[in-house]
Amino acid sequence: MYGDDRRRMRQVFFLAWRKHRSGRPLEGAEKTIVDVALLHPEYHDLLERPEDNAERDFPPQGGQTNPFLHLALHLAIEEQLATDRPPGIRDGYRRLLHQNGDRHGVIHLIMECLGESLWNAQQRGTAPDEAAYLDCVRRLSGSGPTQDS
Repeated sequence: MYGDDRRRMRQVFFLAWRKHRSGRPLEGAEKTIVDVALLHPEYHDLLERPEDNAERDFPPQGGQTNPFLHLALHLAIEEQLATDRPPGIRDGYRRLLHQNGDRHGVIHLIMECLGESLWNAQQRGTAPDEAAYLDCVRRLSGSGPTQDS
């Protein structure tokens, strides 16, 4: 099942990139996918060659970040910021952006917190802890933990 889900997700990336490259209109999340991909020119060749990369593994021990995971985390954070879910993520982002000034860099900082939160949830077999995730983002900006923690 993971293989099918992985293949389907990667096809979404490949299709959005192909539409972008051919000048066809982008629909829904395709625009965000392309916007994120444009921030990562190191992934453009990979997106140009679905036949070589649709089934490719990116094991952590290889020392290379999985580009599809990286792009998917970008998309997740963009969605979180658009919906302010979990509540407070948008404020944490704004604080970091005010301090840092580099939107892409700030997204990467938040991505570290999101990755940690997802890894911890996977290890525990639970849903991600939103409060811990937000605390991580707040610590990045020097705001400290939430009052509920």
